[in-house]
Amino acid sequence: MTTYAIGDLQGCHAELVALLEAIDFNPAHDRLWLAGDLVNRGPGSLECLREVKALGAAACSVLGNHDLHLLAVARGGGKLKKNDTLLPILEAPDREALLDWLQALPLSVRHGDTLMTHAGLLPQWTLDQAEALGAEVNAALTGERAGAFLEQMYGNQPRRWRPELEGIERLRMITNALTRMRFIDAEGRLDFEAKEGLDSAPKGFAPWFQFARQDDPYLIFGHWAALQGRLPKAKVRAEALDTGCVWGGSLTALDLETGKRISVPSQQTREKS
Repeated sequence: MTTYAIGDLQGCHAELVALLEAIDFNPAHDRLWLAGDLVNRGPGSLECLREVKALGAAACSVLGNHDLHLLAVARGGGKLKKNDTLLPILEAPDREALLDWLQALPLSVRHGDTLMTHAGLLPQWTLDQAEALGAEVNAALTGERAGAFLEQMYGNQPRRWRPELEGIERLRMITNALTRMRFIDAEGRLDFEAKEGLDSAPKGFAPWFQFARQDDPYLIFGHWAALQGRLPKAKVRAEALDTGCVWGGSLTALDLETGKRISVPSQQTREKS
C-alpha cells in the first residue's frame, strides 16, 4: 500500500485524473491524502467533489478556505465572488449529498508524527492541540447551529491565538490558522494581507515554517501556490504541495513512504487575478 498526499485541486479535475494515472493509483490498496481546496477557480469543481467522494475510504481530505467558502455560500448566506466557479455544484442534482460530505471533512489528518492541514501549523500548537482544536470546528460544522457558524466564520479577528478565547472568536481563529495562515509574527499573530511570495512579508512577519518548534513533526500543507513547492530557511520538516495547478503550474502528489514527488502539468490557461 502506498499513501500519496496531493496538493490543492481547485477544480482541476482533468489534471487529477492524469495524476492518478501517473502514480498508477489503485483504490483497492493505495490511499490518498488531499490538502484541501478541492474546489473553486478551476473548471471542474463539481467533478472533483464527485471523484474524491466516490473514492470512499481510499481518500481523505482536509477542508481548505475555498471549500469553506462553498459551504458558506450554500448554507451560510455567503455570496459568490467574481472569479468563483462554484455554480455547477450549487445547481447539481446531487448538491446536498456533496455538501453534506464536504461539511463533515476534518481540518487535519494525522498518522503518527505526520500531520496534514490546509495552511500549516502554528508553532505554538502541538499536533495533539491542532487535532483537538480542529475537532472543535468540525463539531460546529456538523452540529445543529452549523448555519450560524458559517454565517459568522468570515473575518480577520482575532489575529492571535489565546487559550481563553471562546465562542465564535475561538472557532474563527482556529479556522483561520488552519486554512488561511501564511505569514505570522513571533507571537503567532496572523497576517491576512500578504498572499504572494516570501518577499511580500510585512515588517515583523515571516512564513510560519521559518519559526522553530519545540517538537519535530512532519507537516504537509497546500494553500500557498506562490511557494512553488519550496520552503527556504524552513525550521520545520514540512512539504508544500500547492504547486499552482489552477494558475498554470502543476498538480503534485507526494509519496509519503519514499518522499518522491510526481507532478503533471496544468491544463489551465486562466490568468491569476
